[in-house]
Amino acid sequence: MSAKENKVHAFVRVKPTANFPEDMIKYGPDNKSIDIYIRRDIKKGVVNNKQTDWSFKLDGVLHNASQDSVYDAVARDLVSQALNGYNGTIMCYGQTGAGKTYTMTGATESYKHRGIIPRAIQQVFRAVEERIDQSITVRMSYLEIYNETLFDLLSTMPHDMSGDTHMAVVEYPQGVFVKGLSIYPASHEEDALNLLFEGETNRIIGEHTLNKNSSRSHCIFTIYIESHSRILSDAKYTASKMNLVDLAGSERVGKTGSEGQVLKEATYINKSLSFLEQAIIALADRKRDHVPFRQSKLTHALKDSLGGNCNTVLVANIYGEAAQIEETLSSLRFATRMKWVTTEPAINEKYDPERMVKNLEKEITLLKQELAMHDSLVNRSLVNYDPLNEIQIAEINSQVRRYLEGATDDIDIMNIRQIQEVFNQFKVILRQAWSMQRVI
Repeated sequence: MSAKENKVHAFVRVKPTANFPEDMIKYGPDNKSIDIYIRRDIKKGVVNNKQTDWSFKLDGVLHNASQDSVYDAVARDLVSQALNGYNGTIMCYGQTGAGKTYTMTGATESYKHRGIIPRAIQQVFRAVEERIDQSITVRMSYLEIYNETLFDLLSTMPHDMSGDTHMAVVEYPQGVFVKGLSIYPASHEEDALNLLFEGETNRIIGEHTLNKNSSRSHCIFTIYIESHSRILSDAKYTASKMNLVDLAGSERVGKTGSEGQVLKEATYINKSLSFLEQAIIALADRKRDHVPFRQSKLTHALKDSLGGNCNTVLVANIYGEAAQIEETLSSLRFATRMKWVTTEPAINEKYDPERMVKNLEKEITLLKQELAMHDSLVNRSLVNYDPLNEIQIAEINSQVRRYLEGATDDIDIMNIRQIQEVFNQFKVILRQAWSMQRVI
């Protein structure tokens, strides 16, 4: 199926805060624009009353939004499309502590505070139960990228800080895959949630000045969906995947005062996010031929999600505080750039080779039955449509030779296979005659 060009959708979610300055952040009446105002009064002894303002237009502003409303706005349609064979990606982007992990996975202590991933799992398995005319297979993987090293969060091996040296991002004609990443089947919602919980317990987190449980890595939870028809015997089926991406938080190291291991982690995080932004800028520029996907493991792993065969949605998480205004502006600029990126989502149709063979065998049997019925109606009996054996081929060879010698004027032909073999025997005899002439 031909792909249709589509824009990346970008939303902004504002983290609730007691220090929300209403005169600094304002929202448009359509909940699709956000305006930032800053008044600089005195800086280093210089009076400056000039007001600086920015305005950003997005696909939606989620302010004081519940987890339910966030999911409905951001993910529900994308998951429905994935169930119909389209790839999908949802990314949460923003500074450390702005609520990315809460948006993506939610809080475990409250059912209503579930995030996008558990809600997507629920939607998928409800569809599995409702679509009785389809056989749907669901599998899952959980990848972590920490300090530019790949980790399998669902691996049965101990979570070694050195990472898995056997894992690598590789490209195939079918798309980008992570070689060595384990993929587990899930038959029920409970199985899938157990896999998610297992992966969450293996994630690398650390204490940060803005967040006591800060994610120090990029994590990609992927749901793979295969759907076969139970009614049609067609070998064609759909196969899609959803990447649910919780990016590590960006931070200004000089501002947060990070040291030691936290500083090292922040350096890797900021570098990979910088490469992600460079890739986004290149994708948004139609004149650019090269997009630097291979600069980092993150951009390489997300190559399909950024400008490829995929429905892509970004959620930019921001603080609504004056102290975080620089990071807020940075996140909003990134979200605006993402809206300029186009993708070409198309249904991923594949063919089951085993079912194709069975269908062809069934078709051959039906055609033979039809031929037998036709022969019976026209009084043609004892016609065999099976491949010719050695005795039958020898008999045709004998008839062709007698025909060439003038001993007979007819060659017995009952079906197409015999016609083909007659012409083949003419070639055989002709080649033999040429060989004899060369010898003489």
